Amino acid sequence: MKRLINYIKDFFNRSGGFVLSATIIARGLSFVTSWIALQLISKKALGEVLYAWNIITFILPLVGLGLHQSYIRYGALLKSKKDKEQLLFYVLKRGVLISLIMSFFVALFGFSFHFLIDNSGRYLAIFSLIFVPFFLFEILKIKTRLFHKNKKHAFIDISYSLIMVTLVAILSFTFQEIGYIIALLLSPTICVAFYFKEFKGVLQLLIRPKLNIIDINFWKYGVFGGLSNVATILLFAIDILLIGNILQEPEKVTVYRYISLLPFSILFLPRAFITTDFVTLTEKINDINFIKNYCVNYCKLFLAISIIYVSFFYAFDDFFLNILDASFIDYKESFFILNLGICGILILRGLFGNLLSSLGLAHINFYITLTALIINYVSNQKLIPEYGIKGAAITSASLQWFTGVASLIFFLLYYRKKNLFLNQA
Repeated sequence: MKRLINYIKDFFNRSGGFVLSATIIARGLSFVTSWIALQLISKKALGEVLYAWNIITFILPLVGLGLHQSYIRYGALLKSKKDKEQLLFYVLKRGVLISLIMSFFVALFGFSFHFLIDNSGRYLAIFSLIFVPFFLFEILKIKTRLFHKNKKHAFIDISYSLIMVTLVAILSFTFQEIGYIIALLLSPTICVAFYFKEFKGVLQLLIRPKLNIIDINFWKYGVFGGLSNVATILLFAIDILLIGNILQEPEKVTVYRYISLLPFSILFLPRAFITTDFVTLTEKINDINFIKNYCVNYCKLFLAISIIYVSFFYAFDDFFLNILDASFIDYKESFFILNLGICGILILRGLFGNLLSSLGLAHINFYITLTALIINYVSNQKLIPEYGIKGAAITSASLQWFTGVASLIFFLLYYRKKNLFLNQA
């Protein structure tokens, strides 16, 4: 118990309290934002927008070919501030150009491909404009983490959420679904503009020698890190995409999106811990005692949180579903299944997936998630036609535990192998 208390204290000493508070506020405002959109936009129109947005969300981690993924992992291995700034300049210059090219091709695809759900292609093309602002926004947040400025990172997250909820409320009320789309596009753009001074010193660098750390592995890590996140997001989003394609009912897309809102919102907790500690974990990845103690205390903490979470929402599911929409109470069994599944991420995947990344094994994360993605597709082709939304929930919950256990196994195998090699050296 004492070790667990010390673990929590260390988390707060690294400004984890600010990150956690900002994450809670951001999650709360995200819920409010979604609720506002549901009240101001018809379910059919909102379903069309969300269908296109879900396609965009699994492309976003690949903007800049995942160079922001490489930036945080390799930047954590650099010792000097100057080297970290040189790396930032390298990433910015190439990442923005690649993101622009991606925007062009996604927009072209959106306008030329025929989608089964009305207006989705047009919305997809418009959403492609978010790639450059999103890339800059991610780099902005990573820069603060690399320099252990977790407090500033927290303020950036809060700023973004406040901008988002304000724009969604005003623009959705005025222009309905078109206003909602504009709000999603403008939010990261305005936030980056507000904090643009963070980039000034980097853009003024006169001498920019190439760092030894930049090689083919640097680029491969970014690509696989991006692919892993794409596959992870698609693993969450594919249920909505398959519900839309198989059932062809935009209303069911909206229902599933909103009953999964609370289960996926609880992921703010492991994200807060990993956001705070990823750089530290990467810096100390060869310290066996530190990593072991961190893992044991993390798993104990999130096991307790998972038990409390599932029990609470099982007892009050009618109340929370009714807040969203009275008709959603009919889907409380699916809601409970999703809550059970999310515990696999809380206890295992959130930690061990990121530890694999700290080891430089982003490709292993990708292979695990790709396997889960294939299983998801095959299973849902049978379960969605037979059980509807409940079938999608069963598949999603099972695979969340599968990916968590797989991440744990691969981490133990590779970490043991790595430390045997270091001891022999």
